Amino acid sequence: MMAMTPSLRWTEVALRLALTIGASILLGYNRSEHGKAAGMRTTLLVCLAASVAMLQVNALLPTAGRAPNSFVMNDLMRLPLGILTGVGFIGGGAILRRGDMVVGVTTAATLWLATVIGLCLGGGQIALGLAATGLGLFALWVLKWVENRLRQESDARLSLTVDASGPGEAEIRRRLRDAGLSIFASRVDLSRNGMHRELVLEVRQLRLPRSTETPAPIAELARAAGVVRLQWQERHSNGGP
Repeated sequence: MMAMTPSLRWTEVALRLALTIGASILLGYNRSEHGKAAGMRTTLLVCLAASVAMLQVNALLPTAGRAPNSFVMNDLMRLPLGILTGVGFIGGGAILRRGDMVVGVTTAATLWLATVIGLCLGGGQIALGLAATGLGLFALWVLKWVENRLRQESDARLSLTVDASGPGEAEIRRRLRDAGLSIFASRVDLSRNGMHRELVLEVRQLRLPRSTETPAPIAELARAAGVVRLQWQERHSNGGP
């Protein structure tokens, strides 16, 4: 592992930049693979900027401190700190809220990690930068594979229109509880003539994140006698892939 030195050879600069480009392309490929706006090019530029900033710090080390006849002090650590602050704004722009769904959190975190990796590699902490790259790839690929196989909580809205011959509210609630769905909010509207009832139930369930099938108990309820209309709408809130 090469430590930070006041004088840099071009071979060291080339090695640090090459490792920076390789690490950022690997991280950015994952974001591009998922169709994110901040993909390979954005990750490369962010990581490269951080690396060049640390190379600049290395180059300016002989001028650090304050000369005996000067009132000005050259604080070199402001440069990487400014890079981290700037990436915070970029990461904030990558996070979007669409209704009940939040996306871009993972992309923002990836940009933040790419910045720190660039600072490590540009500063000569090669082993630390490569270790951070490996752990980042582990989080993006391996842990994503694990997450896709874990059941997660998701909310949904069930809207039912039932006529006089349909199942009552107590029976509908029992069916949902027996199917493992928990109700955390509800609304009931009755027509003036008493012929129809509209139930809106907010339910919570455990299911695989990539599952898009309508739960079997909901499909059975839609076929029940007296059910005029049924609408099932799922809502997810996560950081995106």
